[in-house]
Amino acid sequence: MSVQSVIESKVQAALTPAHLEVINESYMHRVAPGSETHFKLVVVSEQFNGQRLLARHRALNTLLADELAGGVHALALHTLTPAEWQAREGVLDSPACRGRAGTSA
Repeated sequence: MSVQSVIESKVQAALTPAHLEVINESYMHRVAPGSETHFKLVVVSEQFNGQRLLARHRALNTLLADELAGGVHALALHTLTPAEWQAREGVLDSPACRGRAGTSA
């Protein structure tokens, strides 16, 4: 099972999100093709109601501790309640990695 699939399964089971995106952004970094090291998660869940941003992030970091201790190097978290998600116009694109091959930085 891919790392991306494991992350999706764990988040789905723990938070029953109204919206979930697990985006592999490894290609944006200096890693081997096909790597699963850098992810962006967009999680919209009722369970985030009344929680501060730090608590939401801690919950996901705890849930995905095995993946973070293994091959996942970076995890960008966008954790929203359904009301916050509805008020937004989407999630911003991630910036380009400074260490990406072919870039000057």
